[in-house]
Amino acid sequence: MSTAPQQLRVGRLTKAHGLKGALKLELFTDDPDKRFTPGSVFTLQVPTSSPWHGKTLTLAELRWYNGQPVGFFEGVSDRSGAESLAKAILWIDQDSDEPDEPDAWYDFQLVGLRALRDGVEVGTVARVEHFPAQDLLVVRSGERDVLVPFVSAIVPAVDIAAGTVTITPPVGLFEELADDDQPAAEQAVAEPEADVAPSA
Repeated sequence: MSTAPQQLRVGRLTKAHGLKGALKLELFTDDPDKRFTPGSVFTLQVPTSSPWHGKTLTLAELRWYNGQPVGFFEGVSDRSGAESLAKAILWIDQDSDEPDEPDAWYDFQLVGLRALRDGVEVGTVARVEHFPAQDLLVVRSGERDVLVPFVSAIVPAVDIAAGTVTITPPVGLFEELADDDQPAAEQAVAEPEADVAPSA
């Protein structure tokens, strides 16, 4: 029995380019020449209200302008059509026996990883959320979920073999803010009143 291919996230359409339906791309692959060949078919991640929801997109041509990748797609012939695709995330099928790309992970590989901060486990990756602006790791920490931006500055290392993901979150992301009023009140109650010598 054949195994269904995994879906690999390879790019995001950022904005329309020119008047002929082209779109600028943000690439999430180290091998664009392989992933973005004419005829490549992408599954689209778009809001349910989008006219492209549930549809696929076929690449006609990938060009480079000043080092910026620009895609031309079948059925997208004008700027209006291109603008309707802005912020769409592109997914492509990858066969199970195909070698993985460096720094490219499937959601199922990330879910369950232990999240480490300064070598100390602070939670477990519960799921991955994909948004137009950025992806988020949802880390289950105690009784709550913490949303961690999946960017290299905050998630510098992913070690699938070790089952860990290293995070360097902003201060306070995993800590409850201390209630400054409570200690102050307790201190006021705890401090004994100074003895007052009786007046002569």
